[in-house]
Amino acid sequence: MRALLDRVTGLLKLPWQRRTTVLVCSSLVVVIALVLTGVTLLNRKPERPPPPPPALALRALAADAPTPTNSGLSTALNKAVNASALGTLTGEVTDPATGKVLWSRNPDKPLTPGSAFKLLTMAAVLLSVDPSTRLTTKVVAGDTPDSVILVGGGDPTLSSLSKDKSSVYPGAAKLDTLVATVKNAHPEPIRTVSVDTSMFDGDTMAPGWEKVDIKDGNFTPIGPLILDGGRTKPDEVNPPRTPTPAQDAGKLFAQRIGADPTKIETKVATHGAPVLGEISSPPISDLVDNAMRISDNVLAEALGRQVALARGADPSFDGAARAVHDTLAEAGFDLTGVKVVDGSGLSTENRASAKLLGQILAVASGPTSDPRAVRLRPLLAGLPVAGGDGTLSERFTGDSADARGLVRAKTGTLTGVSSLAGMVTDSDGRVLTFALMSNGTSPADARPKLDAIASVLRNCGCK
Repeated sequence: MRALLDRVTGLLKLPWQRRTTVLVCSSLVVVIALVLTGVTLLNRKPERPPPPPPALALRALAADAPTPTNSGLSTALNKAVNASALGTLTGEVTDPATGKVLWSRNPDKPLTPGSAFKLLTMAAVLLSVDPSTRLTTKVVAGDTPDSVILVGGGDPTLSSLSKDKSSVYPGAAKLDTLVATVKNAHPEPIRTVSVDTSMFDGDTMAPGWEKVDIKDGNFTPIGPLILDGGRTKPDEVNPPRTPTPAQDAGKLFAQRIGADPTKIETKVATHGAPVLGEISSPPISDLVDNAMRISDNVLAEALGRQVALARGADPSFDGAARAVHDTLAEAGFDLTGVKVVDGSGLSTENRASAKLLGQILAVASGPTSDPRAVRLRPLLAGLPVAGGDGTLSERFTGDSADARGLVRAKTGTLTGVSSLAGMVTDSDGRVLTFALMSNGTSPADARPKLDAIASVLRNCGCK
């Protein structure tokens, strides 16, 4: 025992402790006694066997997974549909591997889709804009040495929060970074700040929009200079929004740069004016993902303007609507009966068919031999997960709870409007895409019934 103690004591001593062993010996005796006691106790009973390896629940999908039959799927879905009061219901279910439609209900009938309409806009963005593109906000010199102009670049995710805080837009550029850059480039006092909103054109609200929806948190007037999507609380998804986003951005920038925030003018920057600072958004692909996940109307409209700019069209509601329509038509999608009014689906005047929504999702989920699939694949990553995140985080409960985490879909909700369009893997391991739209029934009644239909798809081999 003494030999063991001497050996351990020697091992534990650092070079400068060689002459102070007496001070630590008593403590070491206690420690070693406890260790030896523990060893003795351990020797009195057998060691527990290691736990078995976990069973892996996730596995690759089989390429030859059986496809549901039309009759089997119809039997299962029609029972769920007929048992539900869904008003006017349209829908389509497709096997994306083959492009075969497995079930449909009035798929060509145009209805108001609500936010599921974002599938059209985001698809057009991915088909026409380089996904690595970033939206740049900049500050240029003004007409006098003590003035600057804050130039909107179409990035509504630019955040007013400090560096250590996050808004609802992951990776958003920070206004403070822009302020610091400008101060470094322009050390002399800045007394006047103006804002340039000339990048976009036309009205700031689309037909069918209501001003009350600003206070309700659904949108802020659309322009190229917006902080935090116009939110009054940047870290909340749907707080009240501001009716004057560009002025608010100018005032806050002026406050932080040391200028007068009470006199914010709107003017167009001189072509070729020296750039004092600039900051860029996350890439377009990330913005598409975020717009889909939290169904952000303002970000969707900003991205729709990028489609217009890419096609040389007017960056307005009308120009973006035509650009989205033409992009999808040129890509071979069937736009029969489709009416594009805005890019977010907030307008009650939008019209789309379940067939079109289903086609977009089927191509995005289909073989990469189709070049459109390669461009549209990021669309799938932004689909909210049932019971997991985004606009589906609190859905798929009760009888539909078994599909939580297994259905990914874009939602759509307006007064009397409910939509659900996405993808699911059935019980045989086959990926299916679906699009469901209901008009004329309260969303409170329709949404759980649409969830139930998607749950049937998840649990049905339906051969």
